[in-house]
Amino acid sequence: MTEDVARRYQDLDLWPPEEVLMALLEAQLRAVAALWPALPALKKAAVEAAGRLRQGGHLVYAGAGTSGRLAVLDGVELWPTFGFSRVRYLLAGGEKALLEAVEGAEDDLEGGLALGRSLGERDVLLAVAASGRTPFTLGVLRGAKARGALTVALANNPGAPLLAEAHHPVLLLTGPEPIAGSTRLGAGTAQKAALNLFSTLVMVLLGRVYGNRMARMRAQNAKLRARGAALVQELSGVSQEEALALLEAYPEPALAALVALGLEPGEALALLEAKGVRGALAEVGR
Repeated sequence: MTEDVARRYQDLDLWPPEEVLMALLEAQLRAVAALWPALPALKKAAVEAAGRLRQGGHLVYAGAGTSGRLAVLDGVELWPTFGFSRVRYLLAGGEKALLEAVEGAEDDLEGGLALGRSLGERDVLLAVAASGRTPFTLGVLRGAKARGALTVALANNPGAPLLAEAHHPVLLLTGPEPIAGSTRLGAGTAQKAALNLFSTLVMVLLGRVYGNRMARMRAQNAKLRARGAALVQELSGVSQEEALALLEAYPEPALAALVALGLEPGEALALLEAKGVRGALAEVGR
């Protein structure tokens, strides 16, 4: 369906600019709406993924072209936002493909298989492909699955091989694009939103959020240090000055708060990894 030519848009190049924009916006809204029926699959995938990652596994993103770049965009935010660093990227064409097209890389099934075999049983593979049949991405999924990794697939075409072979298939039914085959439009928007929902829920399930605050963010600029210090004060009862000093040494607010409450840094970090922020605070009576 992502390759279909929609008759509605067949004279798009002749439309006035405002009508082109309206059509593109309508397609974007339809793309976001495609997530509603996908929510049960995303929840099920995130719950099982959190279980694997709690055992020390990596969250591994795989894709080619637009889908691969969107996957990387999601993954790189997990460290500054949630303090989660166990992330890997398997991108067709490697890092070069982030900034330019690498011709033929997405067709490398064998290369994808070899990379997928580098995963283990505690790892979670998040494979993204609008068509759901990109050879490289399909190869990564097959290789990872053979090694016992948990596989989650996002695709925009029903019946796609990627969905058929994944432990957790997530269909994002966005239909034909306003510009035929340009999956950077509707399909890409749905993928970006789904990736965001999935990874955020996983981080919540791992206990890296306290209430609705980023308790394990990296407080590495003035705005984040001020935000983090306020949370350290709330959690530990220290002054603002003490909170800021703690954040200089321990940039995660939850870690800084536990140190303020008397734990050794290593002990505090281990507790956070094992029990999450709320669980760790409960251990020290907060």
